Amino acid sequence: MTGGASEAADSFRDYLARLEERDACNRIDERISWNLEAGAVTMRANERDAQIPVFEDVSDGSDARLVGDPYRGPRRQPWKRIAMALGVSDARTTDDFYEEIIDRVRSPIAPTVVDSDDAPCKDTVRTGGDVDLLSFPWPFLHVGDGGRYSNLHTLIADDRNTEWTDWSSHRAMLHDNTRASVLLLAGEQTPNIYYYKYERHDEPMPVAIVIGAEPAVECVSMMWIPTGRNEAEFAGGLKRGPVELVECETNDLLVPATAEIVLEGRILPNSRLDEGPYGDYFGYMHGPRRSMPVLEIDAVSHRERPFIPFRVEWSEVGYAHNTTSSMEVACVGPDATLGLRAAGFNVEKLAPWPFTPRTVYVISTETTRPDYLHELANFIFTTWGMLHVDFFVFVDADVDPFDQRAVLEAVSLYADPDADFHQFGAESMPKVPLNIYQTPEEKGDVQMGTSKAKTAKTYIDATRPEGEPLRSGARVGDSERRERARAVLRDAGLSEETLDTAPVAPRGER
Repeated sequence: MTGGASEAADSFRDYLARLEERDACNRIDERISWNLEAGAVTMRANERDAQIPVFEDVSDGSDARLVGDPYRGPRRQPWKRIAMALGVSDARTTDDFYEEIIDRVRSPIAPTVVDSDDAPCKDTVRTGGDVDLLSFPWPFLHVGDGGRYSNLHTLIADDRNTEWTDWSSHRAMLHDNTRASVLLLAGEQTPNIYYYKYERHDEPMPVAIVIGAEPAVECVSMMWIPTGRNEAEFAGGLKRGPVELVECETNDLLVPATAEIVLEGRILPNSRLDEGPYGDYFGYMHGPRRSMPVLEIDAVSHRERPFIPFRVEWSEVGYAHNTTSSMEVACVGPDATLGLRAAGFNVEKLAPWPFTPRTVYVISTETTRPDYLHELANFIFTTWGMLHVDFFVFVDADVDPFDQRAVLEAVSLYADPDADFHQFGAESMPKVPLNIYQTPEEKGDVQMGTSKAKTAKTYIDATRPEGEPLRSGARVGDSERRERARAVLRDAGLSEETLDTAPVAPRGER
């Protein structure tokens, strides 16, 4: 595939305009409260696979607007809106999309730096005593949450000892006009920079939180880019053009110039505030409250009438897509597939289990020897990006890892419960404490948020035994044939409900 001919969205506003052109954006003019109501409407839209809600009038006196789960894709093609945002216009299948994203990640493009006068994010700049975080309508999303959150943004931080700048995604709970607590779980890149390089030297870590960045930036902050690599360049590769950056007001960090809001500040050493509970991506209220590092805000800059995108995690695992699950498919899947190939593994595709972000992944591979799969599992489970993931399923290359029925069929037919279920690293594997199955005591170190207690990773070998022929019902490349058949039947007038039990895609996106 040579890639889509259209250009990528250069800003979050450009992306929203594209949604509107495709009748995939629901602008709500009725006054909506940030207190549970915006989250409830967004969750219902997620459950019904409906248009993306844009809340034009939020009841707090602010002129800022909220956007609920803006990157959530249709259930049958969760990557589709991100493909549109990145200008991947001719991707018709998941394979098409994966290979195009992999090709773009292989071709990074350096960013450019613009003057403040040319940066839309500098329309309004407030510093010092003029900073007021609570002048923005940060949503309170779930009954039982510890507070109001910014949870869809890019956190930018410099490595203390090198010239590397990390772009990542870590939620922040707002406490007052100038302070937030940030979920930093040791083992991930930015938390490691903070805990092991800044806090150990009793130094604050300068950061910027970028809210409403252009889609390529948002995607890169979710990817597992190797430590030390320039993520701004990978964002440029994704959009096939340079990302424009501008210098912060109170530190030396460079931030995307078209962002809606930029929060500049310092994550303080040896200082903690409560964080959580929170309705997390597992589909449950995660708690109890824990102590997390304190972010002190020094400056806020923003566009006129800024948009604040947010995601509703707690959208019932197994029932609805949201931004997190869609980005796992569209960003993490291709990036991790490329990473495994670059490490020398013969994998077709790494696929997040649909509707359950960061819980189960499926890998299709042509090489299925037990020693090879064990080596592959060892590589995966000791890679920082896989810290969240406890379960992997290996299937043959002709099995579509996104087809849950095909994967479960492979498990039931070929996975010997005695020989093919492998527990990996029972006593020593790191695990973030966001899972449900561990007790609070097992989750361990509250201070740095990392489980040091007994935990394990598991992989299932659901590949056919060597020499086992394809079953009579097994069909290589069947997904494309099915999609073509569906298109023919759809054109003939059959309804989506007749073709499949999956929900109908929103108007304008079929």
